[in-house]
Amino acid sequence: MLTWNDIIKFTMQGNPTPDRRVEKTEEEWKALLTPEQFRIARMKGTEPPGTGDLCHAHEAGKYNCVCCATPLFDSTIKFSSGTGWPSFTQPIKRNAIKYHKDTTHGMVRVEVMCNTCDCHLGHVFPDGPEPSGLRYCVNSESMKLDKVVA
Repeated sequence: MLTWNDIIKFTMQGNPTPDRRVEKTEEEWKALLTPEQFRIARMKGTEPPGTGDLCHAHEAGKYNCVCCATPLFDSTIKFSSGTGWPSFTQPIKRNAIKYHKDTTHGMVRVEVMCNTCDCHLGHVFPDGPEPSGLRYCVNSESMKLDKVVA
């Protein structure tokens, strides 16, 4: 289980090695994504709180990267944070997420990205529920829910 200390260590000493890498040109990403997905996932934008389709999704499944389909989060670790964005306590795998110190907007935060393709997901904070204490606050536009079919 990842902790806040692990996250800080990744931002300072380097991220875990991903299982694979996906790299495309800006034009290739634009052809693959909707304009809003491109703005958020590739240009590091954000969606207004409470507007994302996945905010209130409760179906079982995997939350995959919208750009490269890498599994990022599982529905079993999603929780209602009240922030207006889908929130998770842990990534699906230790090396699924890349961490970067973000000093934009007059704050110091930890940006989270897909470790496979560098898709901007959102940020992680140390104010989540136990046992990890982590809250991955992620844009709906950066993910697709692959629902489990019963």
